[in-house]
Amino acid sequence: MSIWKKALSLEAITAMAQNTAVAHLGIEMMAIGDDFLSARMPVDARTRQPFGLLHGGCSVALAETLGSMAAYMAAPEGQHVVGLDINANHLRAATSGWVSGTARPVHIGRSTQVWQIDIVDEQGAMVCASRLTMVVLDSR
Repeated sequence: MSIWKKALSLEAITAMAQNTAVAHLGIEMMAIGDDFLSARMPVDARTRQPFGLLHGGCSVALAETLGSMAAYMAAPEGQHVVGLDINANHLRAATSGWVSGTARPVHIGRSTQVWQIDIVDEQGAMVCASRLTMVVLDSR
C-alpha cells in the first residue's frame, strides 16, 4: 500500500526542480515506490570539494532533496512541509561516478515526519546516512 497522498510523477518532480540547486547539482529523480523515493547525483566538478572527494554538503543536499520531496508527497492535500533538522554521517568517500540516495519514512505523523536517507556509491557501499525531520503545515 502506497504512503503517498499527492500523485506526483518523476516528470513532475523533475519539472519542479528546474532552475534550482537540485538541477545545478545534477540530481536526477530515479524511482517512486510505494514507500520510497530515490535519486542519483554525479560526483563531478559541481559536487566535489577541493581535495577531489564528494562534498559532504552535496550529500546533505541530495538527502534533503529526497526527504523534502518525499515528505511533501506524503502530506495530505492542502498541506506543505518544511525542514526542521537534518543530520548526516559521512561514512565513505566517493571520487567519481554517481551516488544514489533512497528516502524511506521512519515516522509520518500529523505534524512531523522523519525520513531516513541512505546514499550509496555505484558498488552499493554506504557513503552517507542521513536523517531528516520535517514539520507539516497547513497551506496558506
